[in-house]
Amino acid sequence: MKTTPWMALAAVLAGAMVPLAMTPAAHAAERAATLGPNGYRALKLGMTAAQARRTGLVVRKKAGDSASCTSYDLKDERYGNNRVGMYVSNRHGVAVIVAPRGVKTPQGIRVGSTRTQLKAAYPKLRRGPYGYPAADVPGNKRAFYIFDVKNNRVAGMSLVLNKQDCVK
Repeated sequence: MKTTPWMALAAVLAGAMVPLAMTPAAHAAERAATLGPNGYRALKLGMTAAQARRTGLVVRKKAGDSASCTSYDLKDERYGNNRVGMYVSNRHGVAVIVAPRGVKTPQGIRVGSTRTQLKAAYPKLRRGPYGYPAADVPGNKRAFYIFDVKNNRVAGMSLVLNKQDCVK
């Protein structure tokens, strides 16, 4: 079966709590990192694939490629074959960034936040693609967040360009 970009994104969101061995310095950097409003660390929505590679934060991955988009993993968190950490559109640049473990939004939402905390941080939470909760990104009208919520807790989250052709 061919993996579609949305299937890969759903798999990433569903498995966002994969444990990793990290150094104390990496843990400190990860805790300080945020997802949004424009990207993750030096990785920004809209960057070309070449610009994204030059950040040193990504590694190429062919598992989720489509005709219009290429897929990558973040070096901070690498996934198995059916999951990716980032999509880059040939036309729109970096289109989707999946949050690695420990990262939070500027509003303080992270994996493990409760549904109540999510609704308080994003009062206009709506039903997004494939039924995932979605919210506009404060400070970036060109993007939205997708949250995976399981057992009333955030299990994964992604930053997505509104105008892109990688996931619909």
